[in-house]
Amino acid sequence: MDGKLILMRHGQSEWTRSDINRFAGWVDIPLSEWGKQQARQAGQLIQNADLKPDCVFTSLLRRSIESSNLALDMMNRLWVPVQRSWRLNERHYGAFQGQTRPDMLAQYGQRHFGIYRRSYDVAPPALSVDSPYWQGQDSRYSAPFLDHLDQKDPACITAESLSDVLMRFLPYWQERILPLLASGQTVFVVTHGSVVRATIKMLEQLSDHDIQYINVPTGIPLVYRFVKTTHSSQLLETIEPGRYLDPVAAKSGIAHVEALGQGE
Repeated sequence: MDGKLILMRHGQSEWTRSDINRFAGWVDIPLSEWGKQQARQAGQLIQNADLKPDCVFTSLLRRSIESSNLALDMMNRLWVPVQRSWRLNERHYGAFQGQTRPDMLAQYGQRHFGIYRRSYDVAPPALSVDSPYWQGQDSRYSAPFLDHLDQKDPACITAESLSDVLMRFLPYWQERILPLLASGQTVFVVTHGSVVRATIKMLEQLSDHDIQYINVPTGIPLVYRFVKTTHSSQLLETIEPGRYLDPVAAKSGIAHVEALGQGE
C-alpha cells in the first residue's frame, strides 16, 4: 500500500491579513475568520479526494493546531492520533518577529530584505532575549518537552534560515513521520510556510537557488504519494511531484503570499 502525505500550511492567521502583514514566526497568533474557513474547506477537499488521514502532526502554535482541528472535524476524524512538535514550528524570524513587512522593507532595503526573507541559508538578525517575542521562558520549549532527537534546544533559538528549518525538521521526519508513510499510512501534517517549503525542497530535490521562488498558500492541502523502493538507498521515494487539491485556489494564494512579501 502506498503511503500518502497531506502537507498543509495553516489557514490565514491574524498577522497574515493584508491590513496587518506582520512576521509571526514563533509568535502564537490565532487564525483569522477567513483562516478558519480555509481550514474547513481544506477538510472538505481532503474528504472529496477520498483521503482518510490515519494520524496528524502539528506544530506547537495555535494557528497550526486550530487548522488541523477544523479540517479534521470536517472529515469527522477528530479522533485520529495527534503528535505536536516545535520542529514543525514556522521559521524563527529573529528580530523580524512582530514587525510589519513594509517596515522591515523600508529599514533594510529591497535587496537585504529579500535575502533575509527568501534566501536558503541566510537568517534574519537575531531576536534579543529582552524582546516580548522571545520564547525562552515559554514552558512549551522547556526541558520536560524536549524530544532528544538531537542536541537542539528550541528555547535558545534566536533566528533561523530555511536551511536551519530543514536541519531541525529532518530528525523528526526520519524518526516520526517517514516510518508511518513506509507502513502505508496517510499522514496529515499541518504546519507553516517555511516547513512546507523545506519539505518541498527535500522531496522534489530543488536547488538552494530554486527554493527561493517557491511560495506556499495558506490552507490548501498538498499531496505526495510514496512507494517503497529496492533500487535506491532510500526506503521510500515519491511517485510524482506534489499536487494541490485545489490548484486554482493555490495559484491565487501563492500570488497573495508574493504580494505580502513586497509590502503590499
